[in-house]
Amino acid sequence: MAVQQRVHVVTGAAGGIGRRIAEVLLADRSAVVVVDVRPADWLADAAGVSIVGDAGDPAVLEVALERARSLGELRGWVNNAAVFRDAWLHEAGGSATMELVASNLRPVLAGAAAAIGEFLRSDVPGAIVNVSSHQAQRAVRGALPYATAKAAIEGLTRAIAVDYGSRGIRCNCVALGSIVTERYARHLADLDITSRAAFETQVRQLHPLGRPGDTADVARTVAFLLSDAAGFITGAVIPVDGGRAARGADPEER
Repeated sequence: MAVQQRVHVVTGAAGGIGRRIAEVLLADRSAVVVVDVRPADWLADAAGVSIVGDAGDPAVLEVALERARSLGELRGWVNNAAVFRDAWLHEAGGSATMELVASNLRPVLAGAAAAIGEFLRSDVPGAIVNVSSHQAQRAVRGALPYATAKAAIEGLTRAIAVDYGSRGIRCNCVALGSIVTERYARHLADLDITSRAAFETQVRQLHPLGRPGDTADVARTVAFLLSDAAGFITGAVIPVDGGRAARGADPEER
């Protein structure tokens, strides 16, 4: 029986971190299906397919699964799609804040459900990687909805690992520090020279490695977690943060 091509679905991959993850997987000779509200115009590889739609919509994900089946065998799913909308709880209120939390949590739940259903249907030892943030453990002021959703995603990662490990399905999570993306670059561009220098200094100080991360730092870690080399790793939250989560702020620091 011929070995089928490995296929991975990556959400939120029209650009940024998701795009780099998809590029690394394609370079490793996997086929990739990208799901994003924007078309992945960069995707010209014959082994890549772009699906335009909401990664939290089961109908959109069913289309992604159909395309994955046409390319080979689904072996991995990356829940990367995210929404960055800050809110103060006393201003937005509980209901509106819950909607903001759901905007980040819903695509991960929907993606995990789609992936697990396909892995069980085809009886393959598939892998899921969820993308979280250092904010899941160390909140940033004003970003309560995002931090809450990311904390839930880390809990979901562990629960999936426990519930489906006996079926050979692995689920892990990467918790990111500051990563240089288009959004990061736009933020810098909006600052004046003095503020930009202060921001860049602060970012270097927050990360013991002395720099923000690159999208390739994330992509290589995700690709490893999807690979057979990580076959005994599940339920883990891997910091890809240059040591940011390990660093404790100290008022006496010299």
